[in-house]
Amino acid sequence: MTPEPHHLLFAALADPTRRAIFERLCRDGDLTVGSLTAGAGVSQPAVSKHLAVLKRAGLVGDRPDGRRTHYSARVEALAPLADWTERMSGFWRDRFDALEDVLRRMDQ
Repeated sequence: MTPEPHHLLFAALADPTRRAIFERLCRDGDLTVGSLTAGAGVSQPAVSKHLAVLKRAGLVGDRPDGRRTHYSARVEALAPLADWTERMSGFWRDRFDALEDVLRRMDQ
């Protein structure tokens, strides 16, 4: 059974260090593992593992450049998450509207 795209996104972004790495790539553009490690507060191997999770979720792309690899955020990969959020907003909006109707009838 293949997980839905938003499941992978939630799992990848659930970790605060991964979220921080992704946000930094969004803000600062292409960065190497060394650059990301300097500001992450974790070891280089840990940053590499976090990047692998982000890459599997489609949130990060990489570009080899000689001995270095540059990583960049793929913000378009957030689209399934935005779609899911929109669906859930509609679901809750409908539920609150129904609740409001029930409460209004109770007040009469």
